[in-house]
Amino acid sequence: MTSKAFNPFDMAQAQFDRVADVLDLDKATRDLLRYPMREFSFAIPVRMDDGCVKIFRGFRVQHNDARGPCKGGIRFHPQETLDTVRALATWMTWKCAVVDIPLGGGKGGVICDPHNLSMREQEAICRGWARAMAKNVGFATDVPAPDVMTSPQHMVWMLDEIEAMHGHKEPGFITGKPVGLGGSLGRTEATGYGLIFTVREALKEMNLKPSETTASVQGFGNVAQYAVRLFQQMGGKVIAVSSWDQEDQISYTCRRLSGVDPDELVGIADRFGGIDKAKARPLGYEVLPAEAWIEQDVDILMPCALENQVTAENVGRIKPRVKMLAEGANGPTTPEADKVLAERGIFNIPDFLANAGGVTCSYFEQVQGNMNYFWEKDEVLGKLDVKMTAAFIAVSEIARRQKLYMRDAAYVVAVSRVAKACKDRGWV
Repeated sequence: MTSKAFNPFDMAQAQFDRVADVLDLDKATRDLLRYPMREFSFAIPVRMDDGCVKIFRGFRVQHNDARGPCKGGIRFHPQETLDTVRALATWMTWKCAVVDIPLGGGKGGVICDPHNLSMREQEAICRGWARAMAKNVGFATDVPAPDVMTSPQHMVWMLDEIEAMHGHKEPGFITGKPVGLGGSLGRTEATGYGLIFTVREALKEMNLKPSETTASVQGFGNVAQYAVRLFQQMGGKVIAVSSWDQEDQISYTCRRLSGVDPDELVGIADRFGGIDKAKARPLGYEVLPAEAWIEQDVDILMPCALENQVTAENVGRIKPRVKMLAEGANGPTTPEADKVLAERGIFNIPDFLANAGGVTCSYFEQVQGNMNYFWEKDEVLGKLDVKMTAAFIAVSEIARRQKLYMRDAAYVVAVSRVAKACKDRGWV
């Protein structure tokens, strides 16, 4: 997830510093927003299936709750770090603010690899995480959700543990749950669909129809799968997706110039989105190196995997034809690469705007759970479209009016809202 040379929290702070200068924020406000308000780091002892006890490290970072309860996912990853969680919590603050929902930013994680854990062992980790955080999470304080390599099942285990400890039902404590246990219809599609709603609006500004464009996508997890589906339903064509081979422990890109079929690929992928390349080849897919996704001669690139993927080292491989980079992942583009994108005039839809569909629908789920009244899927996705479209237009207008790069414009909108909430509360 991260290398020694790359610190995602340093990147998040550098992005904030640049916009703090644009907004001319006072020192107290900068100091408050530059760092998380609270951090938790704890041990999770688990008795493994072979009888031994293994200690896993868990985290939760609550960056800022001036606008409402913290909100953010819990990811399981073998290379998880506290700095990664700090960065993601910071980005969640801006994400909630840019789409104007009354929540703050939080993030959690556990250093583990679900590929190598039984479901019983994963359940024990989930319940251990919930016990460790039971006094510091809840529908009115901090609302977790799924993230990388966690699922609705993981959320239900955490919910069950919290409810057992608190002695009452609390469906609004966590989102991303199965629909039958308080989850929201449309939540599975929300992040990928939200990404494409912003792509659609950007294409309108460029006077392009989706049917006139092609795309290459990094990743084939939940976000990428639904983004590919909706983009192709709108008439666009995706020719390449990257994936991860658990057996060989390498990434690669599957390309079919006539267009990928997401349902076909899901049929030969594992639950983490890892495509079986041996089964892909007979279906007409070329299996290319990992970074081939960024080298495709397409109109749109969509990084939908992890952070630090578009860098100074590979940004030069982006073809002249590329007009847009839409960030489905969190923090996929480094500041050095950002400069190159801006110089080349490649339109960027920044991560905390582009992938805010997930947290927006999580907010919808939280609202539904708190009032014990649930909406139909079309209503959820309709509300999501309205929110994402309004957020994109607000950022785009600021970018045009102030002649700002889209990422900087999104930060101006988000940081202004959070800073005002902190000032109104009398914190600074």
